[in-house]
Amino acid sequence: MKKLIILLTITCCFLSCKFKEKPEFLRVENIAVAESNSEFIVVTADAFFNNPNSVGGKLETEGIIITVNGIEAATVSSKEFDVPAKKDFSIPLSANIPTSKILNLNNLSGLLSSVLNKTVKVQYQGEIKYKVFGFSHKYNIDEIEDVKIKI
Repeated sequence: MKKLIILLTITCCFLSCKFKEKPEFLRVENIAVAESNSEFIVVTADAFFNNPNSVGGKLETEGIIITVNGIEAATVSSKEFDVPAKKDFSIPLSANIPTSKILNLNNLSGLLSSVLNKTVKVQYQGEIKYKVFGFSHKYNIDEIEDVKIKI
């Protein structure tokens, strides 16, 4: 009888948890140049989500490509992120972009335009994958923003 009560309690707890709903992707914001030197430019952003589930999960970036002024410059590299239950949250997206990729002589017109306008067009494009209990969902990311640069 004791085993039956324990089994029913565990079953009720498990069935009351919602985990088939996917967290809602809200937006990508705060795209900025965090640091720059002669070798690398560090570009950061935040991806915002809302998780309505009673359980968390994991988010991982899958080959998010950063394009600067139309030139594929870098890929976001990050670890898996824990998703909190029933909460709004954000995950940081950052990448080191070699300055040699941006200062390419083949793209001289784009470079000159960026210097004159003091902005660069940064695009985050790729997928973020959500996983929980064998269930997974992919979010397509495609955000473009003009980022101010310091000269």
